[in-house]
Amino acid sequence: MRRLIGLALVAIVMACGLAARAEDTAYDPEKISNSLKAIFQFGSAQTKQALNANTVTLITGTIGGTYVQFGADLSSVLDDGNKLRILPIVGRGSVQSIADILFLQGVDIGVVRADSLDYLEKKGIAHDLRKQLVYVTKLYNEEMQVIAPVGIHNLKDLDGKRVSVDLPDGSTFVTALAVFERLGLQANNFAYIEQRIAMEKLRKGELDAVIVVGGKPYKSVSNFVNDGGRFHLVTVDYDRPLQGDYLPATLTSKDYPNLIAAGDTVDTIAVPAVLAAYNWAPNSPRYRKLELFVDAFFTKFPALQNPPFHPKWKEVSLSAPLPGWTRLPIAQQWLDAHGIGNGARSRFEEFLKQSPEARNLQSEGDREALFKQYQAWEAQNAKAQVVRQRQPQQEPQPQVQ
Repeated sequence: MRRLIGLALVAIVMACGLAARAEDTAYDPEKISNSLKAIFQFGSAQTKQALNANTVTLITGTIGGTYVQFGADLSSVLDDGNKLRILPIVGRGSVQSIADILFLQGVDIGVVRADSLDYLEKKGIAHDLRKQLVYVTKLYNEEMQVIAPVGIHNLKDLDGKRVSVDLPDGSTFVTALAVFERLGLQANNFAYIEQRIAMEKLRKGELDAVIVVGGKPYKSVSNFVNDGGRFHLVTVDYDRPLQGDYLPATLTSKDYPNLIAAGDTVDTIAVPAVLAAYNWAPNSPRYRKLELFVDAFFTKFPALQNPPFHPKWKEVSLSAPLPGWTRLPIAQQWLDAHGIGNGARSRFEEFLKQSPEARNLQSEGDREALFKQYQAWEAQNAKAQVVRQRQPQQEPQPQVQ
């Protein structure tokens, strides 16, 4: 009897062990986390309140754009059970997102484009936006990508042509309109068409060009089917009228092998993307949400700069200044507490002191334009250094005597 009982115990232990190993390796389609089970089984008004207090809603951009991918990346890295949840929402572009941050119930933060505020204020559409909005951090620079037939060589060739600038209330049309106005180009034939549809119309010859402003590589541009090489990306020169608010940028064949020949580059411009929030009063419940977000985002930020996340995260510097904007106080406090200063600005100021070119700067606008070019150069240098560091080092070869 004792032998039978012993054998039974051994069998039970072995069965449990096999079950445990099966649980480790096999996918259970019914597996739900214990915290989520508890919500369903014991959820109450207090549970609802706690979940809402720890959920940060992020308005992003249109489908296929960089904003949407950034929202997904933030959710993937920052979500921490019931302690913090990032809830990205597909948006309709920068202008709409500004309105959503200001007025849409439940929206805590959003990705907007820096030149959208200028557009709304200069056109008299909105006032005092810079008092109502603050920024958490400058994100990355969004390149202007102009797809057109190969007969169109420069943006100025599109003067008065039929050009698609994405949907109204977005951000691409804002940048496109500002650039056209500054260069003295006619924008009376702009077409407000969703990008995927616009690109199909371009292929059919119903449009002369499609303008996309977003972080490269932009999905809809990468996916553009270039029938027989009939299309390419058009040069946008960094002319003086653009230098106050925009940066020089370059597109390469590695970015868009479907539109740029191997080894070639295309000059263009870029505009900063901004992670913005409403200027909530300190110690308010909504401000507390921003505190949760900032601490998690800044603490875990290095993880976002590695694969599989969007390559544009590598361009983000948490401490980068944004002229004309006020930083969210808790974000500035976090940076100060962790000793993350404004290094680029300090290096630039030191450069000006030692450079005779500084005497030729006629205005603060000229100074700021030069600083933006300096930032772009420094970012390109840093990126090149990272590439060099990742290349395998070859062992020195012995010299033959």
